Amino acid sequence: MTGVTLRAVEDADLPLFFAWMRDPDATRVAAFTAKDPTDRAAFDAHWARIRSGSGGAVMRTAVADGVVVGHVGAYGEPGDRQVTYWIDRAHWGRGLATAALRAFLDETPTRPLHARAAADNLGSRRVLEKCGFVVTGTDRGFAQARGEEIEEVLVTLRA
Repeated sequence: MTGVTLRAVEDADLPLFFAWMRDPDATRVAAFTAKDPTDRAAFDAHWARIRSGSGGAVMRTAVADGVVVGHVGAYGEPGDRQVTYWIDRAHWGRGLATAALRAFLDETPTRPLHARAAADNLGSRRVLEKCGFVVTGTDRGFAQARGEEIEEVLVTLRA
């Protein structure tokens, strides 16, 4: 596994993030994505809100070996903070999601933290487990990338 560093999201990162969001294989695995991943205006508005700190969102760009490989962050109200992460599919299988999430958790002392993952997204579930999250329940939600309601796993990281 390669080490991951985190830094503030920069303007130059956004075209990469937009390209990743349009990867049909990656979005199918992630399941819960933007309604229209090709809508650049909606993407730009979304990231403008995130970068403004609106809603308490904190996002970081994940870098490995000098290359931007993903992003990680948290959003939501105290007590219901949700973590989120995305690693470019070209970098899957190298432990980068786990490294990025661990680095983010080290710089984010707020607990509890929550996350959701498609029940069949075993890679993401494993990342969360490796970082100390435990399953607290299940739910069903509409997965835009799949066009249907699917089961999701709810996990929590306590103090």
